[in-house]
Amino acid sequence: MTDRRPSWALAAFATPCIPIAAMGLPLVVYLPEFYVSSLGLSLSAVGAAFLVVKLVDIFFDPILGGMMDRTRTRLGRFRPWLIAGTPVIVAGSYFLFMAQPGVGPVYLWFWLVVVYGGYSMVVLSQTAWGAVLSSDYQQRSRVYGWWQAGNVVGMILVLCLPPIVTGVFKGDHLASVQAMGWFVVILAPLSTLLATTLVGEPEAPKVVHKAGLREYAALFKRPSVRLLLTADILMGLAPGIAGSLFIFFFERIKHLDKTQSGVLLLVYFVAALAGAPIWPFLAKRLGKHRALSVAAIAYAVFQIAAAMTPTGFTWIGTLSLILSGLPYSAAPLLVRSMMADIGDEERLASGADRTGLLYAIVSGAMKLGYALAVGVFIVLSWMGFDPKAPTASGDAALIGLFAFLPAGLGLLVSVVMLRYPLDAQRLAEIQRQLAARDAVTVQTPPAAEPDPNVSALPVDIAPAK
Repeated sequence: MTDRRPSWALAAFATPCIPIAAMGLPLVVYLPEFYVSSLGLSLSAVGAAFLVVKLVDIFFDPILGGMMDRTRTRLGRFRPWLIAGTPVIVAGSYFLFMAQPGVGPVYLWFWLVVVYGGYSMVVLSQTAWGAVLSSDYQQRSRVYGWWQAGNVVGMILVLCLPPIVTGVFKGDHLASVQAMGWFVVILAPLSTLLATTLVGEPEAPKVVHKAGLREYAALFKRPSVRLLLTADILMGLAPGIAGSLFIFFFERIKHLDKTQSGVLLLVYFVAALAGAPIWPFLAKRLGKHRALSVAAIAYAVFQIAAAMTPTGFTWIGTLSLILSGLPYSAAPLLVRSMMADIGDEERLASGADRTGLLYAIVSGAMKLGYALAVGVFIVLSWMGFDPKAPTASGDAALIGLFAFLPAGLGLLVSVVMLRYPLDAQRLAEIQRQLAARDAVTVQTPPAAEPDPNVSALPVDIAPAK
């Protein structure tokens, strides 16, 4: 396996992230608010739809991951699933983003199921594919650094659409949401074709091991998996809550309109893109788990600072959002790089390649975090927040849920990561033992199976006369 892939190959590998992220960000930030404010569905109905569909979709991941681990094709294990999932997200995105006033909850539920099914296929297959592109501790962070850069570029590009539609073409909020949908519909098949054509996939192990729900559940017995899973859920939940409430917060508390709020969100993700190279660099100096702990603390501090800035569109508010955006890329790329390391740990312990199942855990953790994040709409409604009529208690609840709850979750991540056991030195020892075992396996091939079509005849050992 080539440990260092050229930059052009990793850029091509990351291109599907652009439409995937361009779909995923509005699913958290724009679409819930759009279905409430523009299409007239109730806050609790929209919150329940996004929450339940995401939670149910989590159970699809281990099944899908096991199927990927058992897949053997000329294209590899993971690329065929990326290709198959792309038309699904295209169809789901079209109908979710092109919805017109008058649609009901059933419409929302059905197309959420479709789009999240496709989302599971493409995200899980691409992240698992990235895990097999290198076996090096540091290069894995580089692979997922490109992957995360692709995600952030997708978010930036889709965030540019509302200001362009409303400012240049004088469109309304409905037209802005539709432009996001067209972006995904057009770019998803093109980027998937580019990535799967230009970037290869290492040959899968010849032996196909069992990869079902029992094997998936057994992975949770590993301490490194449990700790990484906990950190990933918390780091998905924290920005997920803040992202879900972003438009509400800056409209209600900071007195900005949707266009100004969208510009600030764009600034946030430009900062996230600028911060992406920081975390592989810091991981090389401190180790991945310590770099993630530093990022979590920085996120907590800057999230509170961003909420405490003066009202209106101010330079200090913009600066605080830039600082809070810098840690955004750390968790997605470091967690996936660390899960690739756990794959080696699992292969040494069990002898089985569980890449698909391990990344099903990552995918499920991300979805759980964002599902619980969208569920914050339900909590916000219970706490007295009304999107149309300001109240003191509702505004206080909005501030607390937007700023202080995500910051507390970030601090918890920093504590969890202090106990993480798998560093560069430990991984080097694991890979040394794997190489020694693989060398013995190659030198001592298994005995050939007898041919069932040949009868076993007794051998005549009598001396010749």
